[in-house]
Amino acid sequence: MQSTEEGLQQVDELVKTYKHSCSWFFGPFYHLVRIFHPDYVKPLLMAPASLICVPGHSLLISNGKEWARKRRLLTPAFHFDILKNYITTFNTSTNTMHEKWRSMLTDGKTNIEMFNDVTLMTLDSLLKCAFSYNSNCQESTSEYVSAIVELSDLILNRRLRIWHHWDWIYWRTQQGRRFKKALSIVHRFTREVVQKRRTIINHQRMTESQPDLSTAGQRRKDFVDIILSSKDEDGQGLTNEEVEAEANTFMFAGHDTTASAICWTLYNLAHHDHYQEKCRQEVMDLLQGRDEHEIEWEDLSNLPFTTMCIRESLRLHSPVQAVTRKYTQDMLLPGNRTVPKGVICLVSLYGTHHNPAVWSNPHEFYPLRFDPNNTSGRSASAFIPFSAGPRNCIGQKFALAELRVVVALTLLRFHLAPGVNPEVGSISGDVRRLPQLVLRAEGGLWLQLEPLKSNTPPQPIFWKMSHALL
Repeated sequence: MQSTEEGLQQVDELVKTYKHSCSWFFGPFYHLVRIFHPDYVKPLLMAPASLICVPGHSLLISNGKEWARKRRLLTPAFHFDILKNYITTFNTSTNTMHEKWRSMLTDGKTNIEMFNDVTLMTLDSLLKCAFSYNSNCQESTSEYVSAIVELSDLILNRRLRIWHHWDWIYWRTQQGRRFKKALSIVHRFTREVVQKRRTIINHQRMTESQPDLSTAGQRRKDFVDIILSSKDEDGQGLTNEEVEAEANTFMFAGHDTTASAICWTLYNLAHHDHYQEKCRQEVMDLLQGRDEHEIEWEDLSNLPFTTMCIRESLRLHSPVQAVTRKYTQDMLLPGNRTVPKGVICLVSLYGTHHNPAVWSNPHEFYPLRFDPNNTSGRSASAFIPFSAGPRNCIGQKFALAELRVVVALTLLRFHLAPGVNPEVGSISGDVRRLPQLVLRAEGGLWLQLEPLKSNTPPQPIFWKMSHALL
């Protein structure tokens, strides 16, 4: 099992050989089951399963009744009425990133690495949506953002060093001390926000002089506001510690995964100009006649082809490669097979999305797979970038909304083409994928950007040629 391009190619060979599942054995005591076919995925992801338990209190790693209670309390934070309020934030954070790119282009730098800028942009958005905090992290350094980035790197490094898996060794290393320092910065920031907001809410409840939870005037409710005010059937809410854990999970699970999805979508469109042009025309038609080119909530459902391209990119380059499950009872699978109670089960999102028994030409970028006319007969468990079942990603609607806003505005303002990886010195035709905490690319993901005049429609001849290629 390798976190490299070769490791992903090995998964391709596993899927071709075993079709639906296989077992891995590490000595006599430890083994796991790998699943990569929708007929086997469905009964596992739809079951009352839980992720492998590690110390903590967030929704991602809790179990049973505790998980169910937290899921109910967090669900209002991702209601459509709440997500609508975030669209303006997605626009403004994207605009900031695009201004950076325009400045680079003015200075003659047209070859740009996507992951660095897009990750800062998604962090910028999440900080505003979660905490109403304007970090300005896209244009200047931020202690909190630097700590989050460092923690992500340290988690990956620890996973790759087997002797660092034991806490009593790790906390004595230089990396372990750096981890504790960065973690204390993140926890201190979140704790201060939650405590201040809790004080304001309690004061408002006592005085009943201001019914909403805003801290200043008519500020819209953010993630922390909503989960602080959520109550279960017994009238109990989340403790400060639980709120802090959920806010930290929202930040960590949200920024890297969404950034990866955005980068790979732009990469795939840069390598398929006819699809890129069709998406751009769709956006231009949608915004025609408007004074300001901003994506609104109602626009998201009117970008069908762009959404198809995003979904196909999520299939081809899923940000998360697998999810793990551990069951409280034996789980029956097709063919009289059983996943025994307590055995770790690895559901391979990558393997399922690249299974030739499920997808024709699985390594080809073909957005029309997701045309409604082409999806009949396909199992819902064949496409699972956000997992599936009761423990699917609670933030998937948030992520898809941000994806559509960022991709639409980027295509409106820039033409994308394959870039040059400075480490290789040639145009990045086939990048080497790098499955870390999320799917990245060795040496970065480089694209060539060319600014567009957004009010200038494409040349008719070029559009006809592009349409003909479909």
